[in-house]
Amino acid sequence: MFEQLGLIGCGLMGGSFALALKRAGLVKRVVGYSKSPSTTERARSLGVIDVEAPSALLAVSGADIVLIAVPVSATEATFKAIKHLVTPQMLIMDVGSTKRDVVDAARRALREQVGSFVPAHPIAGKEVAGVEHADPDLYSGKQIILTPLDRTHATQVQQAIDVWSALGCSVLKMTPESHDAAFAAVSHLPHLIAFALMNSVTGQGQGKDFLSLAGPGFRDFTRIAASDPHIWRDIMISNREELLTQSKLFQRNLQALELMISNGNADALEELIGQASQARAQWSMNKNRR
Repeated sequence: MFEQLGLIGCGLMGGSFALALKRAGLVKRVVGYSKSPSTTERARSLGVIDVEAPSALLAVSGADIVLIAVPVSATEATFKAIKHLVTPQMLIMDVGSTKRDVVDAARRALREQVGSFVPAHPIAGKEVAGVEHADPDLYSGKQIILTPLDRTHATQVQQAIDVWSALGCSVLKMTPESHDAAFAAVSHLPHLIAFALMNSVTGQGQGKDFLSLAGPGFRDFTRIAASDPHIWRDIMISNREELLTQSKLFQRNLQALELMISNGNADALEELIGQASQARAQWSMNKNRR
């Protein structure tokens, strides 16, 4: 059990982590800080945190576990704000959706104390933000990716594995580079496409009429377009190289389908659709077996 969680960022992700730790009996006290004092106050009133801290540094003071749940663009500033109270025994984690930039920021800001940091990416979330949506079950049954640095202490890595496992998570370790390449393909690109599709439909003169006719397929496909704009702006800029690589690959495949449609090449079009359908069915089957 941890004595104190220092929570920096009392929103959906951070708040859910705090509630999950409390319910599992893994922490005695939660001290929280958010850039907006009203968010910190709301977190305390909801029982997400026990004590409001006036700064990120004071949220870390006395903590043996720290979770940084801020937009990825604010990660380095947060590291700089807390570095003077980071100890070799402390476990520090984040929940950012990109990892290479976070790791680089940790090296620059934490320096000799970077061994306490275990970068983490929970594959979990909602399309709504805010501490009022914090859910102790958010991480249960989900996958957590850890991308330890070469200087991360083995003790902290094992602690991170133990914490997330105790919350009902499946833990996987990857390099930051492999993580960012993979999630550009299966997360960041789908969000980019969903945003573009919604803007494409609503930007037309008859867009509202078209939306009134949309069914479950459109609803499911565009669900992630309702995601937090600020968070996704940061993710896409942070992982721009990998995202643009995936976007170009997608455009080539889209253009291939368009060419077959344009030429009326039904057999070739059916073959490519069949490849996609079979791949999706196989992926779904494998996921259900896990």
